Amino acid sequence: MGEYRPAKRITRREALRRGVLGTAGLALLDPRRVFAQAASKPPRAKSVIQIWMWGGPAHLDTFDPKPDAGYDYCGPLAKAIPTNVAGVQIGELLPLLAQQADKFSIIRSMTHGVNAHETASYITQTGRQPGRLVYPCAGAVVSVFKGYDHGYKGLVPPYVVLTQTQGRFSEAGFLGQRYKPFATGGDPNQQRFAVEGIIAQGISDQQQQARRELLHQLDSLGQAMPDNPSFAQLDRCEEHAYELMFGDARKLFDLSQEQNEARDSYGRNTFGQSCLVARRLVEAGVPYVTINYKGWDTHKQHFQTMRRKLPEMDKGLATLLQDLSDRGLLDSTIVWWGGEFGRTPKVQWDPPWNGGRGHYGKCFSVVVAGGGFMGGHVVGASDAKGAEVAERPVYPHDLLASMYELLGIDPEGPLPNSRGLDVTVLPTAKDGVESGGRLKEIMVS
Repeated sequence: MGEYRPAKRITRREALRRGVLGTAGLALLDPRRVFAQAASKPPRAKSVIQIWMWGGPAHLDTFDPKPDAGYDYCGPLAKAIPTNVAGVQIGELLPLLAQQADKFSIIRSMTHGVNAHETASYITQTGRQPGRLVYPCAGAVVSVFKGYDHGYKGLVPPYVVLTQTQGRFSEAGFLGQRYKPFATGGDPNQQRFAVEGIIAQGISDQQQQARRELLHQLDSLGQAMPDNPSFAQLDRCEEHAYELMFGDARKLFDLSQEQNEARDSYGRNTFGQSCLVARRLVEAGVPYVTINYKGWDTHKQHFQTMRRKLPEMDKGLATLLQDLSDRGLLDSTIVWWGGEFGRTPKVQWDPPWNGGRGHYGKCFSVVVAGGGFMGGHVVGASDAKGAEVAERPVYPHDLLASMYELLGIDPEGPLPNSRGLDVTVLPTAKDGVESGGRLKEIMVS
């Protein structure tokens, strides 16, 4: 039997609530295991936590400070602070991450040269230039090789987004609906994290159970034909849906299970609590989690935003790295921090920007940790003002290929798909892709 597809009039949110899509709906999918993972050596990483800095974070104010560049480049954030790794400095508003620098490596020479959000997001997350086909992003690719077709039996889908998808492009691309991310919606910082398809806003558990009982009472056709295989299949689907709403899957998102001290350490805000949920998800075996962290498209009032957002990011990410390390999860979990590009090194002081930074794809920074990436290193360099790559250009293709290799996915191998397309996981040399090579200098051999 092929993949179940709900009627077009049913929205994804409604389908999740009915148990037709998501974890419950996946029970109806074709169980044939037609995909084979092509890995040259055992994987070091089992999961990825992607912290997607939606809008593009400023490299000069985060992981590539230029204190000598002058006020037109640094603005009021003119200091760099030392880290616990000799010789490595980062932005002054990241003191907690400075004490975790031995756990992560900074890539200061990322480049693709594109300044448009949609195109840059696509290139950064697929490693490809836009073309006739829409290719899947990293989360969907990992779902192909680490998901249901390879024995994943997790409580929630293998690709989860906290809390909303980007909307920049179709994350699943030509792979289709089955590999779309499960976007939680809601806010994990609220007293009750209302995950879409698991917890309905404004409806208590008692009301939900009462509705189920009423549904059973009204199901006269099902009661008259208890042995009908189609009805039995729908019953199983319903059971999966209610297990998702009231069983162990729900507990994954229930942060009341955590000590208050742990929640406080991450920061009582949406980002901090999203980091805590991400840790819980990878601890439960979810292969790919994206935290879609909004608020970094700072064309105006950039420095005011940085003084508010950077301490929040500092606390959440630093605690995540420490928590993963303490639990023995960092060695098997890649943490990938970055956005679609950076921000203009030179501050735009003139109206209407009044102290903003624009889009900048020529040179920007990315941070990686865990899962086979060594900590305490800096890859590449930008020039004295952060405007050009000065050493060791790294392209999105290079970063993705390195992560796939650590996950045991052959970047040059075939990408299985139901459409029968002859495509590889990433473009190869014959496709003319720009590449500086995989990040061997920070990959555990």
